[in-house]
Amino acid sequence: MDARDVIKVGMSAERSLIVPPERTVGHFVPGMPMVYATPMMILEMELVSGDAIKSCLEPGWVTVGTEVDIRHLAATPVGATVRTLARVVGVERRVIRFEVEAFDDKRRIGEGRHARGLVNIEAFTKQFGGI
Repeated sequence: MDARDVIKVGMSAERSLIVPPERTVGHFVPGMPMVYATPMMILEMELVSGDAIKSCLEPGWVTVGTEVDIRHLAATPVGATVRTLARVVGVERRVIRFEVEAFDDKRRIGEGRHARGLVNIEAFTKQFGGI
């Protein structure tokens, strides 16, 4: 599968979540503040990027995260709504590049770039033994 045949610059998606205690720094590191953790924000950015293109993928194909260049700009407390957006900005044969952003109820809390690689599940499973 060649991503350039089916994925177009400008495709986008959006996700929202209410920050639970389980996604805070304090949940993972005792004594730290109970604010939205950077790795959890990056996870949402990866998921929304996948959402933007998954309907275009042929059966048996998925994308996996390969690059992240993200800045976490502001703390977000438990209970706040976080909205994450991704937009395709580049398409290569097997790599899709995204601009990603995250906002809480008040401001932009994260921004950056992300890339996902196109993977054939059957070939991957033969090489690595499964996902």
